[in-house]
Amino acid sequence: MRRTDWALLLLLSLLWGGSFFFVALALRDLPPLSVVFGRVALAALILGAVLALRGQGLPRRAWGAVLVMGALNSALPFTLFALAQGRIDGALAAIVNATTPLWTVVLAHLFTTDERITPQKALGLVCGLAGVSVMVGGAAGGEALAILACLGAAFSYGLAAIWGRRFKRMGVPPLATAFGQVTAASLLLLPLWLAQDRPWQMEWPGLTPLAAVAAMAALSTALAYLIFFRLLASAGATNLSLVTFLIPVSAAALGGIFLGEALRPRHLAGFLLIALGLMAMQGRIGIWLDKWRGATRGAR
Repeated sequence: MRRTDWALLLLLSLLWGGSFFFVALALRDLPPLSVVFGRVALAALILGAVLALRGQGLPRRAWGAVLVMGALNSALPFTLFALAQGRIDGALAAIVNATTPLWTVVLAHLFTTDERITPQKALGLVCGLAGVSVMVGGAAGGEALAILACLGAAFSYGLAAIWGRRFKRMGVPPLATAFGQVTAASLLLLPLWLAQDRPWQMEWPGLTPLAAVAAMAALSTALAYLIFFRLLASAGATNLSLVTFLIPVSAAALGGIFLGEALRPRHLAGFLLIALGLMAMQGRIGIWLDKWRGATRGAR
């Protein structure tokens, strides 16, 4: 990758890792559904404005598929993560989020014909699931339920990855899909938000949580999607997948510096196993070993 791509990849990891930081700030004075609805509704307005400036739109025939995408890729996982962060730190939630590619591999094997589980992927799955077991096995009570909620969110992202393949066949531009999914998520969450949080009865939350929601929408959602699709075109999906390893690091750094969050040893051990599993599935370990062998041979 070029230096520009590396810089954008690091920025993307900071934006997506920052979403866990912003959720933690917002939850101090806002209930979870208010945080999630504010995020997707404002992001829909921003992405809608970007599409209007570009003269693009979302085909009517795509709205049915987009509605499902909005549920799987925004409404459900955002809500589960927000509920979980009422009990666990954002860094731990980000680590569990890194299991998304594991679920995607399993679901692709079950529901597609072109991506099967190979021995290499199976090894990665075993390693990654061992990491999950290390984290969940030592948890209890609310922490265990929160980790399970994060796993449910990661599983939903995996479903969305499989469902989202249809948009390329339908000829829907990626940015239009992003706009459609956050708009659909807003419509799905609106009645739940009104019934559950009753915003007309809520006290004014203050500037910090509102600014956190706005930052989540503008930076961690709208801007992040713009960077994501640019990197996908310039660096490719394989290189872009490196962001999976960087998001927990960004989340842990932000949480540790500004919120005093700290990961336990079993959380770090779980992340290491998940990271090794992801690298094994992508074949990166073999590539790095080949490079190391070549370097040692050349040094002789």
